[in-house]
Amino acid sequence: METQPARGMRDFLPDDVRRREHVVGVIRDVYDRYGFEPLETPAVENIETLLGKYGDEGGKLIFKILKRGDHESSGQADLALRYDLTVPLARVVAEYQAKLPKFFKRYQIQPVWRAERPARGRFREFYQCDIDSIGSVSPVVEAEQIAAVSEILTALGFKNFVIRLNHRGVLTSMLTTSGVPEPLHGETLTALDKRDKIGEDGVELELKQRGLDRSTIDRLLAITAFLPAAVDPFEELDTLERKIGEDPRGASALNNLREIFQLSTSTGAGHLLLDKSLARGLSYYTGAIMEVGVRHLPGSLGGGGRYDNLIGMFSGDSVPACGFSLGLERILVVMQEREMFPAFIERSSIDVVVAAIDLTAQVTMMETAASLRKLPRLRVDVYPEVVKKMDKLFRHVDQRKARFLAILGGNEVADGTVSIRDVATRKQETIPRDTLAAYLASRLTTND
Repeated sequence: METQPARGMRDFLPDDVRRREHVVGVIRDVYDRYGFEPLETPAVENIETLLGKYGDEGGKLIFKILKRGDHESSGQADLALRYDLTVPLARVVAEYQAKLPKFFKRYQIQPVWRAERPARGRFREFYQCDIDSIGSVSPVVEAEQIAAVSEILTALGFKNFVIRLNHRGVLTSMLTTSGVPEPLHGETLTALDKRDKIGEDGVELELKQRGLDRSTIDRLLAITAFLPAAVDPFEELDTLERKIGEDPRGASALNNLREIFQLSTSTGAGHLLLDKSLARGLSYYTGAIMEVGVRHLPGSLGGGGRYDNLIGMFSGDSVPACGFSLGLERILVVMQEREMFPAFIERSSIDVVVAAIDLTAQVTMMETAASLRKLPRLRVDVYPEVVKKMDKLFRHVDQRKARFLAILGGNEVADGTVSIRDVATRKQETIPRDTLAAYLASRLTTND
């Protein structure tokens, strides 16, 4: 039988899980300290909850679940795996609005599913690490989320990253100024959103296929061109105002971006960059949009933006909202490729293996392991069989990446001692068994 997981899905072996837990721990710690509350939602949603929320291209990537029973042969679906964590949040807010604070801040770290073609760092099942703020239109919301994301990436060891910032109102005004007909705005934004993946030529080709003429494409690509990181965002916003400021939507959006940049400066969050080409493909965005880029890395580590109309699709009320999502899988791929994990994550699985070389020592072996496990964060393994060949024991120790080996036999039991072996140096000595915990604590601390 086929033993590989389904295409685009993965198994996580112990080393993988430890790396994931390290990254999630850093993310959760920052989210907690910024006052976001934990939330979880079901993996499966009613299909009508998801349809129509992600644009035409996103809607094609929803994993649908066929109706059970007689309906299976018809291909009809009434349920689907969640595509992201934002739409389920909107449903939750609409359902429980009376029980939630007026200003509700939540974080959610759970898997989502998309039926797209797998690629490097892109999977069909992957985790998102989201924060969202509900109930306020203040730019403080965006600035706080930018600060939290910047702090997370810095804590994980990223240095050459930028958080790109734009606004849907600015984009709409730029499209209008460039001569893009309003019915083609959505398709044009979708093409612009692929700029870092397919390049300028690829975007130009897609815009031609969507029916835009040469002069419109040239004006659009010129006004949305990438900016060097050294460009002062406030100067560029002033330049944009001279081009699109007569449009009320554009003027309001530019003022909003100025406020976000100013507030972000006050938080100390660096790495913020105005990116006029940033579009973010999801159709529910209404205001500021954000995305994390890393040097020499196609695609992004995460992104988000303001979506003031999404919750109203469920509740019928206007509820402002803004969120940011970090892609756990992309972060892990980059950190592993660039050897960014701390040494203690990569170095060892087990601190000490305790083994008995004859049957009479097994009870003492279990007692010794039990006493060692009372020490905080000490990882203790017992070798399950009586040791008859030391090479088998040493192989087990190597496979567990153990740092020490404690050996007990009849003589050690009688004498109240234990033989302790440092795996790295292969030095072995016999010590009183009641000093083993202190011995390990001292040496593990020193080695760390």
